[in-house]
Amino acid sequence: MSHAFHGVAIAAGYNTEQARALEGHDSDSIAIEAARGALALAGLEASDVDGVAGRHSEAVSKALGVEPRWTTPGFTAVTTLLEACNAIAAGECETAVLAWGGAGLYTERAATAPWTRPNNQFTAPFGMFTAVEFALMARRHMIMYGTKPEQLATVAATIRNNGHVNPGAVYYGRGPYTVDDILTSRMIADPFHLLDCAMTAEGGAAVVLTTADRARDLQQKPVYVLGGARDYLGQTYDQVPAWDYTVPELDGEPAGYVGRLAARRSFAMAGVTRDDVSVCEFYDPFSFEIIRQFEAFEFCGPGEGGDFVMGGTIDPGGRFPVTTDGGTMSFGHGGGIVQLLQRVIRGVEQLQGVCTTNQVPDAEVALCTCGGAGALFTDVMILGVEQP
Repeated sequence: MSHAFHGVAIAAGYNTEQARALEGHDSDSIAIEAARGALALAGLEASDVDGVAGRHSEAVSKALGVEPRWTTPGFTAVTTLLEACNAIAAGECETAVLAWGGAGLYTERAATAPWTRPNNQFTAPFGMFTAVEFALMARRHMIMYGTKPEQLATVAATIRNNGHVNPGAVYYGRGPYTVDDILTSRMIADPFHLLDCAMTAEGGAAVVLTTADRARDLQQKPVYVLGGARDYLGQTYDQVPAWDYTVPELDGEPAGYVGRLAARRSFAMAGVTRDDVSVCEFYDPFSFEIIRQFEAFEFCGPGEGGDFVMGGTIDPGGRFPVTTDGGTMSFGHGGGIVQLLQRVIRGVEQLQGVCTTNQVPDAEVALCTCGGAGALFTDVMILGVEQP
């Protein structure tokens, strides 16, 4: 099935330095650095840009000296990427840079990060914060299906070890980690131990999208947008999540499997199957989210995700290598949308064959995701090396 997205390609993806704290930067400046880096990789000048997206789009436009024909602040990474695909397909712009940055946001180091502290009438009275919201989903799954802490810890150890060998990761060289290391770290929100959780950091990320025809003439191997969609249940971080919460828009699928319909739409749009996927660049705010996503996306049945991730399936060299750079647990976690865009960037690099570490040989299809059950939304994007 042909789709307007199929005429769009990602020309380049770029991460700035990631660090616990980036001295001399604020969110605008690191987003600008990311935008310039992505354009340089693509072999484009600022004058080639006629679309700019992201929370820092005004600062990026000013710094690049462009007046875009199309712009949007964006909500999440995949959502904004799909908006840019629509804009390019509709002729609203030809070349768009999407850039986000996070720096100088987390200054109260004794407290939880600011983007994990929802303050509203449904959460503040109960001390609710992001780890608790995701923990509710994980604990419910463990009660229903017998999912084991060791299975969560296997996910965490795998992703952290991916970061351990990645020179660009904030936690480079901190491992290697064992399952016991994860399980003996202090409890944060049952069943999540400290090392089951994302860390905090600062950094920037950007991608450049353009028409497929133009992308073929640029410096980098083009990566084609095969499909993408989004499931959204409503009040992210306002409504306390419950596994069985449903809305009519998701055809009765429980909140625990948010992303299922988005995955079905994306695979149908892409014309590929789950067996065609070479690498799974899944968003990893907490270890259980990887198990949940494999079930939600129907790689395995309900309650089978814990066993599915065992036995090397998600390891580098496994059938479905997952979050190959170390993700938010080890690579970077700049807050806002930075970490969400990084999943797409790593998918792009895997398909271009240029990953610094854990390059999947001959990768042809990448499944990239954002969000999670605790946030009541999940975005899905499928990328490929061949234009449909």
